[in-house]
Amino acid sequence: MSDGTHTAAEVTLDRLPSGVELTTTVHTYRGGKPGPTLYVQAAQHGREINGTELLRRFHERLPLESLSGTVIAVPVANPLTFDRVSYTTPEPFDSVNPNMNRVWPGDADGSLHQRMAARLWEYVTAVDAVVDLHTGSPDMLPHVVYSAGDDRSRSLAEAFGTDLLLAEQAGDDAPDAWSQRDFDGKLRVTAAAEGIPAITPELAHNKQILEGVVTDGVTGLLDVCRQLDLLAGAVPEREQTVAHNHAGQVTATESGLFRPNPTLEVGDVIEAGTPIGTVFQPTTYESLHEPCVDRDGLLYALTREATVTAGDQLASVAVADDEHLIA
Repeated sequence: MSDGTHTAAEVTLDRLPSGVELTTTVHTYRGGKPGPTLYVQAAQHGREINGTELLRRFHERLPLESLSGTVIAVPVANPLTFDRVSYTTPEPFDSVNPNMNRVWPGDADGSLHQRMAARLWEYVTAVDAVVDLHTGSPDMLPHVVYSAGDDRSRSLAEAFGTDLLLAEQAGDDAPDAWSQRDFDGKLRVTAAAEGIPAITPELAHNKQILEGVVTDGVTGLLDVCRQLDLLAGAVPEREQTVAHNHAGQVTATESGLFRPNPTLEVGDVIEAGTPIGTVFQPTTYESLHEPCVDRDGLLYALTREATVTAGDQLASVAVADDEHLIA
């Protein structure tokens, strides 16, 4: 029996107008026994680096001698945003959509991000499951997002092991904002629409490596491998809450200086009408806006950034599904 192999290949995603190639590295881990194939990527949004660090440590811990099947890992899916430590690219690079996670499955003859996505999609079409690693805001509960009603994706989300799971509606079942924000072009959504179970772990925070989050993420990814029978062993049972958060976002209606409600912490269960803070006019001290949540739920994200613009997201409230509390 083979002990398994690891290869690392440099792959060209696209070329800039100057002719400079945008390349990344694709790691392939092949077990000594046949089995399913898992695709994992990180850093579609270049400032979200906890997923990249997770894959480095996963590389160190993955027992090739025990692997059945194949894992394909891309630690930097978007080298351009990674170099800029940014969420999106400047419009001159891609005027179609500066957000790579809105254009899947891509287009080999399209814009920069469409071409990059199309190149990576070549790997996705042949796999049995997808994990797209992301991170969120500085003050956010780690969670895993999956498509509502997709039981295979939900089983992967449960295996990853965060306390909070968010079931996200898609397509015709989603609110109007879904199509307006091009959410049908997310990698997870596109893969699920093609019958490939897919999840998006949101590992909390960006621009900084958070030890606890990364450690838990490596454990979660290994448990996803166990769930898929890539690795032997049972996935531990965990107490998790399934929720949804469509229209659960609180946004600023005025620009100014935002002071969060000092009594609130992420993880709090709050009631409709709870104020999450106040937006002030910084020069006159006038109170401009006191945003409140419009539903009972779990406060899983709360911005701590003081300067806000009208339309900025200030908080996210997930509505727990009592029928889907996992014990």
